[in-house]
Amino acid sequence: MTTEAAGQAPLGRRERHKRAAKLRLYTSALELFTERGYENTTVEDITERADVGRGTFFNHFRRKEDLVSLWGEQRRDHLNEHLGRSRADAEPAGVVDELAYCMRALAAMNESEWARTRTMLLAWVKAGRPVLEEPHAADIFADIVAAGIARGEIAPDADARRIGNLLRDAYLGTLYRWAQFEEPPGPLADELVAILDIILHGILRPSAK
Repeated sequence: MTTEAAGQAPLGRRERHKRAAKLRLYTSALELFTERGYENTTVEDITERADVGRGTFFNHFRRKEDLVSLWGEQRRDHLNEHLGRSRADAEPAGVVDELAYCMRALAAMNESEWARTRTMLLAWVKAGRPVLEEPHAADIFADIVAAGIARGEIAPDADARRIGNLLRDAYLGTLYRWAQFEEPPGPLADELVAILDIILHGILRPSAK
C-alpha cells in the first residue's frame, strides 16, 4: 500500500492522513490476526492497536472481512509485479518454464511470511473469498497456456481456461494441505513444480495411453 501513485501529483495532507490511517489499520489487523487468530481478533482490538477511533475503521472498511480481501489484492499485485519483472529481464524459454516460474513465484510469496500466510489463508476461506473472488491465479495460468497454444507448444484443442482452473486448484489444494504445518515441511516450490509435471505429462505409461 503506497501513499502516492507513480506519475501523479503529490497528495494533500488530508489524503495522506487518510491513507496513513488505513495502512495502520491494515498492518495492525495482520499483526493481530497472526498473533491471536482471525476469529479471536475484534474490530476494537484492531483500532486500539492502530490507535484510531472505531469510526475511522468504518471509514475505510465495511467489515472485518474486507481486510482479508485487501490482503488478497496486495498478494495479487505482488505476484503481477514479480512476473512482470521476470518477463522484462528475460522471456521464459517456453510454456513449461513459464508455468514453473509462476509456481515458484507463488511458493516464494507464501514462504516469505509463512505464519501470516497460514493465518490469512484460513481467514480467506472462512470469509468465503475462494468462492466470491475472481480466480486471479487461474487467469494468469490460462494466459500462459493460451500463449503456449498459439505457439504450438500445447495441443490446439486444449482448453486454456479449464487448464488454468486446474492449475489454480492444484496450487491452492497444496497450500491448504501445507497450512496445517507451523513451518513448511519442505520447499513448497518443489512440491508445486512436481504437481505441475504430473498435470502436464500425466501418470500413465506410454503403452497404457
